[in-house]
Amino acid sequence: MKKTGLLLIVLLTLAATAQPQDAAPAASAADQAAPAGTQPNNGTFPMERLVTPTFADLACAGFISKHLLPNADFVAGGLQTPNTTKFAENDIIYLAGQGYQLGQKYTIVRELRDPNRFEMFAGQFALLKATGQPYSELATVRVVDTRSKMAIAHIDYSCEPVVPGDIAVPYVEKPAITFHPPLRFDRFMPPNGKASGRIVMAKDFDTELGNGMKVYINIGSNQGVKVGDYFRAFRSYEQDRQNPVDSISFKASTDEDTQAKTLSLDPSMLTKGNGPVVHARDLPRRAVGELVILATSPTSSTGMIVFAMEDVHVGDGVELDAE
Repeated sequence: MKKTGLLLIVLLTLAATAQPQDAAPAASAADQAAPAGTQPNNGTFPMERLVTPTFADLACAGFISKHLLPNADFVAGGLQTPNTTKFAENDIIYLAGQGYQLGQKYTIVRELRDPNRFEMFAGQFALLKATGQPYSELATVRVVDTRSKMAIAHIDYSCEPVVPGDIAVPYVEKPAITFHPPLRFDRFMPPNGKASGRIVMAKDFDTELGNGMKVYINIGSNQGVKVGDYFRAFRSYEQDRQNPVDSISFKASTDEDTQAKTLSLDPSMLTKGNGPVVHARDLPRRAVGELVILATSPTSSTGMIVFAMEDVHVGDGVELDAE
C-alpha cells in the first residue's frame, strides 16, 4: 500500500513538471471581446446597469422643434376658472380653437423660455437657436363635449400642471423602445466616426444630470438618428478647462514638497512648474454616461440618461454607440 501511494506521488510530480512554465493564463470573456490595444478592468470597462424608461418618461420627455407649433388651439381655462389656474389629472379644461371631435386625444405642450438667461457653455444660446424651439409635454387630454363654442376636455394623464395659454396638439402615440442587455461600458473609447452632436439643453433647464433625466441633442432624423438608438455622452478635459467652475482647479498647484521637477498641468496655471507641461487637450476624452433616444425630429432628438458614471453636463458631446 505504501508503494502504491509513493508511485502515485511520483506520477503527479512528473505531470506537474511536464506543464510549460511560461504558459499565459486563459483570457477572460471580457478580455477576448476587448478592442485591440486595451486591457479591460472595472475602472475602464465597468458593467452597465441600465435604467429603463417608464410610461411617464416617454409621455413627459419634451422635445425641440425646428418649426414653431401652431398655437390656434390652446387651453382657455377650466371648470373653476378663474379661481383655479393650474389643472392636473382628472380635471376638466376648456379648449379654444377649431376642429375638435368627440373622443379625440390631444397632448398639451408649452412653448418654453429660459428665465435665467445664463449660458452653460460658450455658444449655447446660438446652438440652441439653430436647433429649434424647446417645448415641454404637460398632459394628455380627451375631448368629452363639443356642444359649446369651446371644446370640453378631461385630463387623462398629467406630467405637471396645465395653465391657460398652453397649446393643444393632436396626440401621437410614441413607439416602444427595445433595450439592450447590460454591457461593458468603454470609458475611453476613441471617436468611432458615427453620428455625433452635443447636449444643448436638458428638461427643466437642469445643468448637471444623472440617471433618468432628459436631454436634448442637436442632431436628429436628418442625421439618421432613430428612436431606440444609444448614444455615449463624453467630455474632454479641454471642456473642463473652459468651464468657469472646473477651470479653477486647472490653475491650482499639484506639487509635492519632495518633487525636484514639478509638472505644469496647463499653461493657464497661476504657478508654473519647472518640469514638463501637459495640455488639457492632449488628455484622453472620457465617457461619462449613456442615453437612449426617446423621440426625434429632423434637427434634434430627445434622450434619457440610462447609465451615468458621473454627472452628465449640458454641453457634453454625444456619439452614436457602435453596434
